[in-house]
Amino acid sequence: MLSIVLIGVSLSMDAFAISVSSGISIPGLRPFYAVRSSFFFGLFQFIMPVAGWFLGSTFAGYINAFDHWVVFALLAFIGGKMVFEELRGEDGKPESGGGDIRSMGTLLTLSAATSIDALAVGVSFSLLDQGIWLNAAIIGGVTLLICLAGFEFGRRIGRLFEKWAALAGGLMLIGIGTKILIEHLIAG
Repeated sequence: MLSIVLIGVSLSMDAFAISVSSGISIPGLRPFYAVRSSFFFGLFQFIMPVAGWFLGSTFAGYINAFDHWVVFALLAFIGGKMVFEELRGEDGKPESGGGDIRSMGTLLTLSAATSIDALAVGVSFSLLDQGIWLNAAIIGGVTLLICLAGFEFGRRIGRLFEKWAALAGGLMLIGIGTKILIEHLIAG
């Protein structure tokens, strides 16, 4: 059980970083959006291992070949858009869009991008003949709780650095995508 919790913690780190980034870069983020986003991050971290478990080892070789590029492209695009909008100096930020998790499209994209690694975990569970439902529920629940904490942490930090927060948030997303890409390229 402890090993599954630790897997959940490690899988949730990208979603946690996005939660912190969003908490920093969106002044006055309503609790509804933090809870909704945390729920979606947790839900995707639940769904992906289940999908991986059912797809088994056949799909693992296929997704492992390019998952890091997909994650990098999605996070770099969203982060780059945030940086561009901040540097352009728009006074009135839109209610949603760009790298803003209040936009359902952005939230779904980020949820999928941060949970691709969980697909491979599901495949490994199937290869090891481990059950999936409880393991996936633990991983999803851990992610939800960690993301809630990330939003709160980011909100508190954001008050200190409000002027540079959106720029920092966008750069963090690009950094997360770059880190994932480099780790996969070095490993493989």
